[in-house]
Amino acid sequence: MDIKQTIIQQIQSSISVKEAILADSVLLDDIRKAAAIVTDAYKNGFKTLLAGNGGSAADAQHIAGEFVSRFYFDRPGIPSISLSTDTSIITAIGNDYGFDRLFERQVQAHGVQGDVFIGITTSGNSENIIKALKVCKEKGLKSIVLTGKDGGKTLGLCDLCIRIPSTETPRIQESHILVGHIICCIVEQELFG
Repeated sequence: MDIKQTIIQQIQSSISVKEAILADSVLLDDIRKAAAIVTDAYKNGFKTLLAGNGGSAADAQHIAGEFVSRFYFDRPGIPSISLSTDTSIITAIGNDYGFDRLFERQVQAHGVQGDVFIGITTSGNSENIIKALKVCKEKGLKSIVLTGKDGGKTLGLCDLCIRIPSTETPRIQESHILVGHIICCIVEQELFG
């Protein structure tokens, strides 16, 4: 195995997906729309709720941290909750109701009309994200989903589906955090100049 060639191939593969994003005007507009939805919620006193599984859970936590703490500059914290971080809640819901209801229950508990739910799922088929999206519709939350190329089952259930043009999980995840960072950048600029 040529390790250097593997490294080069992985980097080139990541760059190719980002070039595909740059070339897709619809996808770029969807990212703009997502930032506008989140900015509007914050301007009106609402919050974001983020959720994902595995690496996507880490991305949800990461993006929530950027909102609450800071992104490019010091400014007041803005309200954002990662639904993937409280082990007592996660284990209680998992034990009492099942893992597929993990985010559904938390959106029921924390979500109010005007909030924005951001679900992150590379396949678009995570059952716990799907159940949370259904609660969003019932309660009047806006919903944004970050997925892979085809959007999976979440496609028809959310207000906006940002589909990364790849079927490779690592490339999708790398692009999800890029999109999350772009949204954070725009929101911070729009709210605080």
